[in-house]
Amino acid sequence: MNKLRARARLFASPLPVKILNSISLLPSCLKGCCYHLYIKREISIMKIVRHPHIVRLHEVLASRTKIYIILEFVSGGELYDKIVLQKKLPEIESRRYFHQLIDAVAHCHSKGVYHRDLKPENLLLDDDGNLKVSDFGLSALSQQGVDLLHTTCGTPNYVAPEVLSGQGYDGAAADIWSCGVILYVLMAGYLPFSETDLPTLNMKINAAEYSCPYWFSPGAKSLIEKILDPNPKTRIRIEEIRKDPWFRRNYVPAKLGEDEEVNLDDVRAVFDDIEDEYVADQSEKNDDGPLIMNAFEMITLSQGLNLSPLFDRRQDYIKRQTRFVSRRPANFIMSSIEAVAETMGLNVHTRNFKTRLERRTGHRVAQFAAVLEIYEVAPSLFMVDVRKAAGDTLEYHKFYKNFCAKLENIIWKPSESVGN
Repeated sequence: MNKLRARARLFASPLPVKILNSISLLPSCLKGCCYHLYIKREISIMKIVRHPHIVRLHEVLASRTKIYIILEFVSGGELYDKIVLQKKLPEIESRRYFHQLIDAVAHCHSKGVYHRDLKPENLLLDDDGNLKVSDFGLSALSQQGVDLLHTTCGTPNYVAPEVLSGQGYDGAAADIWSCGVILYVLMAGYLPFSETDLPTLNMKINAAEYSCPYWFSPGAKSLIEKILDPNPKTRIRIEEIRKDPWFRRNYVPAKLGEDEEVNLDDVRAVFDDIEDEYVADQSEKNDDGPLIMNAFEMITLSQGLNLSPLFDRRQDYIKRQTRFVSRRPANFIMSSIEAVAETMGLNVHTRNFKTRLERRTGHRVAQFAAVLEIYEVAPSLFMVDVRKAAGDTLEYHKFYKNFCAKLENIIWKPSESVGN
């Protein structure tokens, strides 16, 4: 599923309320028209679910090769980063975020939308510290006459046991399980289910085998126990969560505006307009070298109009997507990446100037994966874009630091002369 997802480019506009995402229509992970369908579904869902605690999609535009989506500007970063920084959050603060999460998820379900990838990395914070649910790339829409979903997706540590079983599941109950894991992580600072191999992890999730730290209050423990019920039929529902005494403490429901009529005509028009142009563009694509990145695309990768993080890794706070610059030839960069990856025990899959690095434990699903792609940003200047594709974000942080340390000989630093 992740192979079919769009690559988002963030551009902070002069207006403090918006960011502009451009989704490149490149065929490296394309399987026929499915690529367009998945992107179209995600954009449509974001227009349908309008709520104070969900990242708002304002408009959809298109050029010949890209789709641009104008989103609400959420500047506070990921909730995950706050947990990493503070180790764990106080119960009163955790409960406030949980209030907002449940309100957002309840709204999604009322619109027939199931997120299916709820985790702290997909929960953003605004300037006022309010939670905003994002990343609907794995979400599903309910279909008339279809009661159960069947696609196994999401992040294993947050996924409900019935999703792992592959026997069909209720999307609402599965999202509630993920909310329970998030509440546990907020208060504990670590996962309730965390194993190095998938079979053991699945076994513990199926048995709901976990224990709460001593600092959890009896009310929090009781609610988490009702949420992390491995039987989806007896698992607590959102309306029951809202009646729970621990949940109701200081609970102020989100204020919803009038239910706006959602018009998806612009989404349909965008995809109708780009289809023919996209096919023609791909037939002319040259695979002899890295993709060439223009000035606007470089800016969209930066923090607003500040390009320094692209060239000075000391300013580049490690996120799920990171990058470095090199003046070495593209083929040399790629061979160096492959060699370093092999010394780190990673499986390497290269096509043209894009590489996927994976760590497996003898099973089909990669425990950890990163994707690297080389772009030419100027003559003899290349940017390597690195993204987490699977696994825990903290593990990706460690991987990126270690990986770059082993590639110091090819990474260009601003202090170096142009001739170096």
